[in-house]
Amino acid sequence: MQIQKAIKPPCDIFINHRGIDTKRTISGLLYDHLFRLGLRPFLDSKNLQPGDGLFDNIDKAIHDCKVGVAVFSPRYCDSYFCLHELALIMETKKKVIPIFCDIKPSQLQVKDNGGCPKSELQRFIYALEEAKYTVGLTFNTDKGNWSEFLTTTTDAIMKNLIEVDQEEIGGTRR
Repeated sequence: MQIQKAIKPPCDIFINHRGIDTKRTISGLLYDHLFRLGLRPFLDSKNLQPGDGLFDNIDKAIHDCKVGVAVFSPRYCDSYFCLHELALIMETKKKVIPIFCDIKPSQLQVKDNGGCPKSELQRFIYALEEAKYTVGLTFNTDKGNWSEFLTTTTDAIMKNLIEVDQEEIGGTRR
């Protein structure tokens, strides 16, 4: 009996997030909401299976997606993975919707802890600066209206997906 690996469909929306901060709240709820709407979001904890290579699968999902959603949280910049994903999203010129969750854009800073090559740090700094100067959404988990947040975020994602599809049809997107 031959075992075949299931073919994974490409994703429409890549959700970049710091798992420990937002996986069980904003990022998880957003994934579930988008999935129920028939879209194909990517969230590592939902799309990856035991044995999957992290970088290969995540990098492929970023390359295949149409829109990136970057969920910035207080400890986001402590994660090499978050910054790597953000840099790749920016380098591949994806539409990006930043969500500033319990943090202001001015508070986001790449920290040099000495464990990362200078070239990587520069990639991360550039990507973070680009994201910080992209119109995004803000959300306060203590005081915010969760339902309203999901609706507003979904509307922004849908608008951007439509724009990307129109650009692809018109041939203006690479």
